[in-house]
Amino acid sequence: MKEAFRRIFGADPDGVWAAPGRVNLIGEHTDYNDGFALPIAIPHTTLLAVRRRRDGRLRLHSAQGDGPLIDLDVASLVPGVVTTWGAYPAGVVWALREAGHRIGGADLHVDSTVPTGAGLSSSAALECAVAFAYNDLFELGLSAPALALVAQRAENGFAGVPCGVMDQMASACCTAGTALHLDIRAAAHEHVPFAPEAQGLRLLVIDTRVKHDLGDGAYAALRAGCERAARRLGLAALRDLAPAELPRAGRMLPADLVPLVRHIVTENARVAEAVSHLRAGRIAALGPILTAGHASLRDDYRISCAESDLVVDTALDAGALGARMTGGGFGGSVIVLVEEDRADALAAAVTGAFRSAGYRAPHLFAVSPAPGARRIE
Repeated sequence: MKEAFRRIFGADPDGVWAAPGRVNLIGEHTDYNDGFALPIAIPHTTLLAVRRRRDGRLRLHSAQGDGPLIDLDVASLVPGVVTTWGAYPAGVVWALREAGHRIGGADLHVDSTVPTGAGLSSSAALECAVAFAYNDLFELGLSAPALALVAQRAENGFAGVPCGVMDQMASACCTAGTALHLDIRAAAHEHVPFAPEAQGLRLLVIDTRVKHDLGDGAYAALRAGCERAARRLGLAALRDLAPAELPRAGRMLPADLVPLVRHIVTENARVAEAVSHLRAGRIAALGPILTAGHASLRDDYRISCAESDLVVDTALDAGALGARMTGGGFGGSVIVLVEEDRADALAAAVTGAFRSAGYRAPHLFAVSPAPGARRIE
């Protein structure tokens, strides 16, 4: 990173920061309903080399980019001025200024191993890397959860994606060897032990290579539907509806909103069940919870796709303990919990099923809970 930075900007960086992508074990689309989630950080990481500038310019370069250096005026940053990948780092700088922090410009070089469009939060990783770097370089004194909120503000207000805060919290606050139990409304989190390898298990991520775009309107429509349902029920958020109240709620709502509400309510319950098992060391017991979560996303939320369903069905037929799509939906990745001695055969079965269906070969890899955003140099 240092050598690349010197080659691009002609000087040494002030430091290098890292922020990971994430997979969500359970708790999908619950964050913008004030609910609960259970993500882990993954080893795939966004790296960021940064040097402060004194002229108010923000210059951005990506090792994965195919365009020229992006050169911006920090004082002139407004939503819409950047429409490429640069909207994510520029959005963080904008969000910090909007919050009243005294910051300036910088040179930023980005390199990342987090797959884009795979539902693994590549945008949140980039945002958190920038937020942590600015926090250190400009001595802002913000906590990791506060930086996650800055990153979310960047994605909502600058990049135009109405996401909840789960992705940014995972990238900012996760620790190695644990899952992050999030209570979104309370702005609270708990680290719950999660080490599948210690119990002879493996957590596989299978990227279907169907790219998703959460800024295309479908995600916003789902969120708006949930908020409309909460208003009709007289609730602050769907988090406040208990499972036992679902039948009554169904009678009060238009038919198109009932499945959305059912997913959110049952998904929050699945998070609670999963956390209970992890606290007791019963990692294998997550399997049926994952599979039930996928059925809910497929049938109630309707955000799965043929490729994701094929991975889940094939994995279960090959002996997986459980499987489900992870992330915002409309493509992306599937997670599979499997006994270690079955993992290779399962991977071969999924690859073969994709080949037979005429799909591009999926990208498969195992993950373990990794540390969150941090300065590494």
